[in-house]
Amino acid sequence: MATPTCTGPGRTPPPGPLTGFTIGVTAVRRRDELTALLARHGAHVVEAPALRIMPLADDLALRRATEACLAAPLDYVVATTGVGWRGWMSAAEGWGRGAALAEACRRAVVLSRGPKATGAVRASGLGEGFSPGSEATGELLDWLLARPLAGRRIAVQEHGVQLDGFAAALRERGAEVISVPVYRWGPPDDPAPVRRLVEQTVRRQVHALAFTSSPAVTAFVDLAKADGLRAPLLDALRADVLVVCVGALCARPLTELGLPAALPDRARLGSMVRLLAQTLPGRGRRELVLGEATLTLQGNAVLADGESRWLSPRGAAVLRALAERPGHVLSRADLLRTAWPGAGADEHAVEAAVGRLRVALGPYGTLIRTVPKRGYRLAAA
Repeated sequence: MATPTCTGPGRTPPPGPLTGFTIGVTAVRRRDELTALLARHGAHVVEAPALRIMPLADDLALRRATEACLAAPLDYVVATTGVGWRGWMSAAEGWGRGAALAEACRRAVVLSRGPKATGAVRASGLGEGFSPGSEATGELLDWLLARPLAGRRIAVQEHGVQLDGFAAALRERGAEVISVPVYRWGPPDDPAPVRRLVEQTVRRQVHALAFTSSPAVTAFVDLAKADGLRAPLLDALRADVLVVCVGALCARPLTELGLPAALPDRARLGSMVRLLAQTLPGRGRRELVLGEATLTLQGNAVLADGESRWLSPRGAAVLRALAERPGHVLSRADLLRTAWPGAGADEHAVEAAVGRLRVALGPYGTLIRTVPKRGYRLAAA
């Protein structure tokens, strides 16, 4: 289920660069690592795996592909993911065919798609003959198509989805292609968390989404479409919710939809988190000088005196609306339009939200003043 990694609202440990921001994580592999990195920077993380890795019901398909690779010399071997390559080598070792497979790959030219696949290839005692800087499968294909392929034997380690177009292009040039299916993607065991994350994104209750694979992006958008939320989801991603993808290949489904995606300088989880830490504060940070108090509203938290106080999304929206015009009175109807757009709430919801907001702000709650029969204002300097 969706699991927040920070407590709130209320007082929390000293703020980090992502304190106050809610970030959705859709990853399956290395989800715990990514969540821990974000939490270390102060983020509230919502975990909602968009997919699950489906191991083969048995290893027969992988074993048949491995034996086909060993039946005659290979000319080229394509490594598409680090986890897939390691899984293949490990399975072959378990069958007593590890040494033979390593030798077959050593005699061939190994192509690796990006640094993770390259690292796995090197860790297995092999070296890569070519690795594209963009991590794009298309660059691997272009490199191969620039060479004579008639009669060549090429093994392609698949990475969660079948590379039918890739293999077909090679076969058209006369190559014998052996597809090596190490793992595939399937729907999540429980779709409820990702459905909730889609709804939170549409309501702008998350500030960013972090994607680590293109199939996860596609699955996320497809689920929104199935629930009738595709258009509002795309509107949110286009304007208000920051999307960060680990690399260009991961971002491709968003690019095809005309949506923006931020990419780190290196396709690493650490680089991805640093990009979020550098970017989000500039999008959702506001300094408030209110009398002798200086508060920073960052995402859904207020930072003051070296501490952070988490607010509910509604409470943060109310405070942000009041902070736009310190000293000016906003009616309950004004706040309803700002913090409850299209929600069908009434003015009693505003009163309850302001009450909870004052409690969450602790000693700073008195800065929100009630103006009888008119509304609320934030005390000005």
